[in-house]
Amino acid sequence: MPTTSPETTAAPAPSTTPVVEVKNVVAGYLTGVNILNGCSLVANQGELIGIIGPNGAGKSTLLKAIFGLVKVREGEVLLQGQDITGLKANKLVARGVGFVPQTNNVFPTLTIKENLEMGLYQKPKGIKDRLAFVVEIFPELEKRLAQRAGSLSGGERQMVAMSRALMMGPHILLLDEPSAGLSPVRQDEAFLRVKEINKAGVTTIMVEQNARRCLQICDRGYVLDQGRDAYTGTGRELLNDPKVISLYLGTLGED
Repeated sequence: MPTTSPETTAAPAPSTTPVVEVKNVVAGYLTGVNILNGCSLVANQGELIGIIGPNGAGKSTLLKAIFGLVKVREGEVLLQGQDITGLKANKLVARGVGFVPQTNNVFPTLTIKENLEMGLYQKPKGIKDRLAFVVEIFPELEKRLAQRAGSLSGGERQMVAMSRALMMGPHILLLDEPSAGLSPVRQDEAFLRVKEINKAGVTTIMVEQNARRCLQICDRGYVLDQGRDAYTGTGRELLNDPKVISLYLGTLGED
């Protein structure tokens, strides 16, 4: 399938310093069955990267491969130039990689504050400063810190999950379907929150089924198909690419 090269078509990125590089990764859950088949990706400092594609393309698997939740059989994952391929999640968190899964992303019996504190369990002395940072991005949390997370709506839980991932001050934040299961209004709120996180200086990689909305807010996008990056470019370029429109945007993320 033709590929639009980011080197020739992408607008200037916020930085040309790579935070995460995925190089020709082959990965899967079952022996002999690969979901990713030579997938590559670069996220530069300060960028918001969107990943779209049809169901089964390997979008969530890519995030899990970066975060050490799926076995990488070939290729490598680099964080600020250092090989982190296959490292366990706790070590990746300590190195500045945050991950927000699509579901089961809060501790429902704990309060919002306790959920946020769990995000900083490796560095408990920094709780006060990190709480201040998080509530500056999500001011609606400040007066609800004592509320049980189990009583929150889906969108509110997503906000708490993102906030918890931010507590460690990550270099990179991985978001898996932040708008999944939300109403259209709540989806817009979720995308605004992602944008605010990125504006605060956190490099972000977001997998999203709402392709149009994702491409509207991201700096650069990757279209995955059958475990490979089929098309890359700026969000605007992909939104206006006739091939991407005909093959993907006609069936993905209809408004």
